[in-house]
Amino acid sequence: MKELSILVNNISKNFNSQQALDDISISIKKKELFGFIGPDGAGKTTLFRILTTLLKPNNGTATVEGFDVVKDYKEIRKISGYMPGRFSLYFDLTVEENLNFYASIFKTSVEENYHLIKDVYQQIEPYKKRLARNLSGGMKQKLALSCALIHQPKVLFLDEPTTGVDAVSRKEFWEMLKSLKEKGITILVSTPYMDEAVLCDRVALMQKGKILSVDTPQNIIDSFEKPVLSIKTNRMYELIYDLRDLKNTLSAFRFGQCVHYCSILPEHDIKEITEYLKSKGHKNIEIEKIEPDIEDCFMDMM
Repeated sequence: MKELSILVNNISKNFNSQQALDDISISIKKKELFGFIGPDGAGKTTLFRILTTLLKPNNGTATVEGFDVVKDYKEIRKISGYMPGRFSLYFDLTVEENLNFYASIFKTSVEENYHLIKDVYQQIEPYKKRLARNLSGGMKQKLALSCALIHQPKVLFLDEPTTGVDAVSRKEFWEMLKSLKEKGITILVSTPYMDEAVLCDRVALMQKGKILSVDTPQNIIDSFEKPVLSIKTNRMYELIYDLRDLKNTLSAFRFGQCVHYCSILPEHDIKEITEYLKSKGHKNIEIEKIEPDIEDCFMDMM
């Protein structure tokens, strides 16, 4: 048990008739970069709020670094850093003032713990006199992370930190997380972006308050044994429905500019699929075999 940072046993949470979490159990190791992957409404934020002592579960127990989320909430708040999905710092304060305020809450100072936030904060330090409301999305993200780190937390909870942020800032953010992990911090990240799953040590795929799978991203992908086709035509809207009507179809889902297609057969007959689509009025048909990704696995588990 000493190697575990987070331990969740049979946690459930409902809001009136809405079941947000349904008998969740999971364990997360110390110094692990762990991702909770799933769409809006999967239960990620509710779980994070329970683990950061902002909500009480209806059933079950959970501990953070050995402290109970209900009985020991004060201790957990001392050792946890939390970055909520919505920017929650003070718009009327400058970058510098926000950081000093959060440091004072934990009875420390920016000067004392500057080494903890240096890699993140130095990217926005030139703008320390700027009001938080005037920061770009990426800069707000870096300020929020700096505030979450200023008291040297053992566990960092990041709730959809890259939502609404440009691709460059997303990449920079994940590079910063890898650096923080090397400093010994346990990091929990929630995200709706499937492509970010592969950046985690392990992930939990979540849907409708349940955990569908917990493993390394590669192990989850390797468990998907069905062959996958990427298909494009000149009639992409109709393509999904036509493929779903095709004999032996298992699934057909839109993935960006193409449709990922699986059948119940061990091998695809590309010629047969092509002729079928032509008979349905499709032109410019492009079909290729591809390797499955984490999103294919998630859709298959739903």
